[in-house]
Amino acid sequence: MSTGTHRRADQDRLDNLHASLSQEFEVQTARLTELTADTGDPNQAHTQSALIAATRQSLEQISGALRRIAEGTYGVCERCQGDIPTERLEILPHARFCVPCQQKQKG
Repeated sequence: MSTGTHRRADQDRLDNLHASLSQEFEVQTARLTELTADTGDPNQAHTQSALIAATRQSLEQISGALRRIAEGTYGVCERCQGDIPTERLEILPHARFCVPCQQKQKG
């Protein structure tokens, strides 16, 4: 595969990922709107609070990934500046760190 073909494939992958993450962002935003609507049921408050927190975290992760795509830093470890393996990004598209740095981060 030539360098130009390789770059085009990488750009296509990023474009597809951007579209997928944007769609997921919209889904999570709609979910958050539903979750924050007052149901009036105090028994659901704790569960609803946990779901809201998880949805907000998901939105932050998606936003971060979209920002890194726009900045051209997607797939670069924020700690060591090395490449994050494609396989890791396929499983965890919002990954900010390579595996060794993630393990150090969790300490």
